[in-house]
Amino acid sequence: MNLPKSAPPTAVSTCCTPLLAGALPPEDAARLAALFRVLGEPARLQLLSLIAAQPGQEACVCELTEPLGLSQPTISHHLKVMYEAGLLQKERRGNWIYYRLVGDRLEQLRVALASPAR
Repeated sequence: MNLPKSAPPTAVSTCCTPLLAGALPPEDAARLAALFRVLGEPARLQLLSLIAAQPGQEACVCELTEPLGLSQPTISHHLKVMYEAGLLQKERRGNWIYYRLVGDRLEQLRVALASPAR
């Protein structure tokens, strides 16, 4: 029985962009994952959205309790978590604390989610 000889192996076709193009370094991936974990709570995303919609992208704790229907201590807890993650800045004004978005941190998340330009 005569079997046809198989062709010698050829180089892998380069029809597609290599999968590793644009890969995040492990340190960046860990840092971004921590930020995304913080935002994994729906109430925190809502708070971020509310703050972003305010003039100057800042809001007082007292302004954020009613729209979400959560207690002031719960709102304060969520704001503290986002502050500690570097997503918000805070400033005490009298008895109240005002929270402001940190644009650079949000930009890092946006860039991480953006499709590369083609």
